[in-house]
Amino acid sequence: MKTDVEIAQEAKMQPIETIAEKIAIEPDELELYGKYKAKISLAAWQRVKEEKNGKLILVTAINPTPAGEGKTTTSVGLVDALTRRGHRTAAALREPSLGPCFGLKGGAAGGGYAQVVPMEDINLHFTGDFHAITTAHNLLAACLDNHIHQGNALGIDVRRIVWKRVLDLNDRALRHVVVGLGGKAHGVPRESGFDITVASEMMAILCLATDLADMKKRIGRILVAYTYDGRAVRAEELGVTGALTLLFKDAIKPNLVQTLEGTPAFIHGGPFANIAHGCNSVMATKFALKFADYVVTEAGFGADLGAEKFLDIKCRFAGLRPDAVVIVATVRALKMHGGLQKTELIKVDRKALEAGLANLAKHIENIQKFGLPAVVAINAFPTDTKEELDFVEEKCRELGAEAAISEVWAKGGEGGLALAEKVEQAAGKPNDFHFLYDAEACISEKIETIAREIYGADGVDFTAEAKKQLVGIEKLGFGKMPVCMAKTQNSLSDDPTKIGRPTGFRITVRELRISAGAGFIVALTGNILTMPGLPKHPAAEHMDIDRDGRITGLF
Repeated sequence: MKTDVEIAQEAKMQPIETIAEKIAIEPDELELYGKYKAKISLAAWQRVKEEKNGKLILVTAINPTPAGEGKTTTSVGLVDALTRRGHRTAAALREPSLGPCFGLKGGAAGGGYAQVVPMEDINLHFTGDFHAITTAHNLLAACLDNHIHQGNALGIDVRRIVWKRVLDLNDRALRHVVVGLGGKAHGVPRESGFDITVASEMMAILCLATDLADMKKRIGRILVAYTYDGRAVRAEELGVTGALTLLFKDAIKPNLVQTLEGTPAFIHGGPFANIAHGCNSVMATKFALKFADYVVTEAGFGADLGAEKFLDIKCRFAGLRPDAVVIVATVRALKMHGGLQKTELIKVDRKALEAGLANLAKHIENIQKFGLPAVVAINAFPTDTKEELDFVEEKCRELGAEAAISEVWAKGGEGGLALAEKVEQAAGKPNDFHFLYDAEACISEKIETIAREIYGADGVDFTAEAKKQLVGIEKLGFGKMPVCMAKTQNSLSDDPTKIGRPTGFRITVRELRISAGAGFIVALTGNILTMPGLPKHPAAEHMDIDRDGRITGLF
């Protein structure tokens, strides 16, 4: 069996100009990064902004398990299947982070015969967007520390600096650090730390901004610290918003690549869904909707995280209206949610499968709460039996969702034709899309609504620190912002060990962070970390490159 990277390396890619031509992007609107990658000029938006939008299909999933669900693989296979059915289509996906790539999760460009290429480039440095985000974030941190070192004219309380530094790698040793050591010439000593780049507010701003002017305004609004008298200090007060914005002059432009079957794919931005809002950029999605009749996009992790944030945050800010939602599930993962261990998944266990279906049922219900039709993609594995697959399909219909077997990993777009047909039917019907909560509700009420309605919790408990922060948020005038929940992806609850569809639990909010530039409040629950660590045997141990530049072990 060939690995994903071997399949990708054998692909005969088309010149990126040919890919662009398929969706009527003009040659002078491309900024080439070699033969197979390009950025789309912002001038292209001015040409097409009044065109009618295509249909928007969101791909999400059940809560992930070690057995794998294949959400990105399904997204890529679905867009290829829609192309095979005669539509002008495009994918709008997130960029992978180097952290999980070298850590535990591996690459994030799809799998098997449903991948985006050039896979190695996309998973590594790509067009440098993440480096721009990292640099801008750390430039703001450096200017903040320099301001304090040079006399602290703003009266910043060094004990109340909230702007950390970032790095796009998993490095637990950097979670808590002390900076400014070494004497007077080396700065003012203080406690700080690092987050991973995908958790940076700069990432969220890139993914929510509509243009450079909007980005500059959002960067200026970033809350970086508090003064000794409790006043919030914004990035614009440091006088470097122009410098920070110019670092994004290229990064803000959507990237264009292709699938293995030559379907255009916009890949731009990549916040995690467990610690950030989990969606690719608004600009890339809007570009795709103008150039294609069907756009397949994805949201990170399960529907309780990625889909909720896509619908309540991204769609609210960008004015997007999805036409259908695909929920990816596998028989293997459902059996794990039903209590089986990973080593037991090859055996047929109807009882475990039925128990695990409760997790899928909850996600279907959640999508329906937004007034949207749900289509379940049953991502087939060779070990699945016909009886198991038929059973899942039948249960989905009982829950009010259409379902189709997806074999895109093994067959590419051909293996997604049945799914594509179901998606077309769902997207062709009127829907009653609406947000889960009212923007005017207070922050605690929004969190309570998400916890009860989406997670199935009995309620929410706020720590003493979080209660204090709630008061501060309201006092500063940020109470009308949407909420971005930072929660484990492995469970509907905030406890990763509670698999399936847990009941009788409460959500504990331990910290609230103000992302004033992005425009939302981040609520941290459980033990969620904004700087992940590496596993005992990171994926990096299995990677290599030969003298000819051929990569092995990437995925």
